[in-house]
Amino acid sequence: MEPRHPRTARRRLITGAAALAASAALAPLTASAALAGPRRRTPHGGDGYPPVEWVPASRSNFTAADRPDQYPIEMIVIHVTQETYKDTLRLFQDPRHKAAAHYVVRSADGHLAQCVSERDVAWHAGNWDFNTRSIGIEHEGWIDDPTWFTDTLYERSARLTAAVCDRYGIPKDREHIIGHIEVPGSDHTDPGEFWDWARYLQLVTEASWRHRR
Repeated sequence: MEPRHPRTARRRLITGAAALAASAALAPLTASAALAGPRRRTPHGGDGYPPVEWVPASRSNFTAADRPDQYPIEMIVIHVTQETYKDTLRLFQDPRHKAAAHYVVRSADGHLAQCVSERDVAWHAGNWDFNTRSIGIEHEGWIDDPTWFTDTLYERSARLTAAVCDRYGIPKDREHIIGHIEVPGSDHTDPGEFWDWARYLQLVTEASWRHRR
């Protein structure tokens, strides 16, 4: 059962109206198919990706593309949902929402959903240029409540970030792994003051080191 947050107020998740839609059918996605989502399932053995579940966003919430050929993938944007994991997926499946991220990380167990193929442009940053050049990762929780940022959430997200960085040659530093608040023109403040950047970057580095052994 999803944890219930005591507050009833909800923000716009990324940019769209927070309307709920019927859940789409869930299909398993191997970690090695993360680049292409359901359209290309060729194995990439040993790519370092953690297991992910394919939970597709509405096609109205991203732009189909052919990255990294069409646009280089040069950074990762870290988000916090301000919603439960379940409601975040519902919003991404709502064609009226007009926003989605590539991945969502669940707080309790680090479970990963992929909602947009890495080769497509997810509408997550509120800045078209940054959208075209980045991977967006949402983390279940609220920016003013660090209890949502569990050890498992940090560790699973860091493993995902490390795999994305290794795949596209993205430096593992704060110039290339940024918060939503750092996107020019953004009016969002996530991941907030309680997100432990030093710990997160260390976990990203350690995940890459373990994968290379």
